[in-house]
Amino acid sequence: MFTKAAISAIPRTVWALGTISLFMDLSSELVHSLLPVFLVTTLGASALTVGLVEGIAEATALIVKIFSGALSDFFGRRKRLILLGYGMAALTKPLFPLASSVETVFTARFLDRIGKGIRGAPRDALLAEVAPVEVRGACFGLRQSMDTVGAFLGPLAAIALLYLYNNDIKTVLWFAVGPAAIAVILIVVGIKEPWAKTRPAQFRSPIRLAFLRNFSSQYWWVVLTGAVFTLTRFSEAFLVLRAQQLGLALTWIPLVMVVMNVFYAFSAYPAGALSDRMSKKYLLGISLILLTLADLVLAQAQSALMVMCGAALWGLHMGFSQGILATMVANTTVPELKGTAFGLFNFVTGLFMLLASVIAGWLWDNHGAETTFYAGAFFSVLTLLLLAIKRK
Repeated sequence: MFTKAAISAIPRTVWALGTISLFMDLSSELVHSLLPVFLVTTLGASALTVGLVEGIAEATALIVKIFSGALSDFFGRRKRLILLGYGMAALTKPLFPLASSVETVFTARFLDRIGKGIRGAPRDALLAEVAPVEVRGACFGLRQSMDTVGAFLGPLAAIALLYLYNNDIKTVLWFAVGPAAIAVILIVVGIKEPWAKTRPAQFRSPIRLAFLRNFSSQYWWVVLTGAVFTLTRFSEAFLVLRAQQLGLALTWIPLVMVVMNVFYAFSAYPAGALSDRMSKKYLLGISLILLTLADLVLAQAQSALMVMCGAALWGLHMGFSQGILATMVANTTVPELKGTAFGLFNFVTGLFMLLASVIAGWLWDNHGAETTFYAGAFFSVLTLLLLAIKRK
């Protein structure tokens, strides 16, 4: 709960980090809600190419996160890495409207996701350092809430701008530059970093092969489940392509991402509250059932309305699944191995995220959109079976 006392105790730096997240997510989601259609209709890309671009980009963000937190510990300062990460993302925004080839879009997405991977862990570490213990949960909740607001406003802005500029995607993409630039300026003027604590004498990679044999069988089961789970959820770009394929007017295509983010935002808190009172394995099962239903609805969709229903179910799945696997990783490893455990888990799921989007794109091009979503439903059921046969 955001009580009046809790809000008044939240430091200025936390508000700055939340506002930065809002503006950058507004910028990124404006681009993300249009990019699949831009790639296919303007640049002539195939669904497989879209899968490769999105898969490599998102996998890169996960893999870079392995090292960014360790680097910020080594440097003893967070702000410079936060600025580097957000700065890289801001510099990529003009490349999208300027792009005349798939290669340019790929370069922009790749650099943008590297920036996301660089900034995530140092940002959260800085927030933890400046947040008073008694309102730390409120501080993290505030930043996440403001991030979600940006993710909601980005596609809405895309809809309004497409209407105003007669569906000129390149012109609309230019509007992503402004919010990204504001985010970078806010880092410079709005973040006050505390004095650096004693830093490690040398940098140590968060992934060290010598430690792998120290992990329990329960941890490796979580890694396996996470890998298969990632195969079930390919890039949301394919939801956007499904809406475009079924004839939704270009102006309204970003509504898919609006619907998904609304249901994600409204289900995340109840799911989090439930995780304190029931088994996380059951919640993960609920999320997989929701994803299976989403895939089946999207596979059988004959209208834009059915695509919106599928996007709503997809958003509910996100609300019930984000953070659950991370908690399971934490619960199956000892404290001194948690950094390595999360690094390895992110590395494996990053590779499988790439594989999932490539498989989805290949199936789309060679066997149709319906087969892509049926395959997603199949992997969801497979993961459900893994959960069911796992001994307590």
